[in-house]
Amino acid sequence: MLAFYQSLTGMEKFYAACALLGGLLFLFRTVLLFTGLDDADDVGGDLDDAGGDSNASFSILSLQTLTAFFMMFGLVALALAKQAGLAHAWAVLGGALAGLFTVWVIGRIFTGMKKLQSDGTMRIANAVGQEGEVYLTVTPGKTGQVRVAVQGQLRIFDASTEGDAALPTGERIRVVRISGSNVLIVEKA
Repeated sequence: MLAFYQSLTGMEKFYAACALLGGLLFLFRTVLLFTGLDDADDVGGDLDDAGGDSNASFSILSLQTLTAFFMMFGLVALALAKQAGLAHAWAVLGGALAGLFTVWVIGRIFTGMKKLQSDGTMRIANAVGQEGEVYLTVTPGKTGQVRVAVQGQLRIFDASTEGDAALPTGERIRVVRISGSNVLIVEKA
């Protein structure tokens, strides 16, 4: 390894240093990110992230993307200069393009991952118009219970009816509206 390092020119040593330092920092930050120990206050923070939001860890000017850029810049520039024998200007250009491409790919991956997030909050307003069935008899003027699928989850809600007839257990219903006390107003479906 030492013989390899000594065989490098000054610019090639610069490329190798970029690849090594960028790679080690990228690996370190990635391990911290996936173990949940990545906190902007503890590790120095991202350049554009004052709040420590993990989604911002992969924004354009974050420490993570800068380390990925330098890692790929160094690896590609060193390969182009050492193996392909290109002039340093072409090696720098190739390395810079590889680094930018890496930043773009990382950004696309994490943008896609962010789209997979869901807040999971059940909003009772989404029950309006849904059909379900009576769980406990709903009598006019009194509260019963109904089972209604809301946001892909079968839930039991308190319910009342504005009709004159009671809705017995097992009766199919439709949610008409929601009263101020989060009681579903239902009718026979």
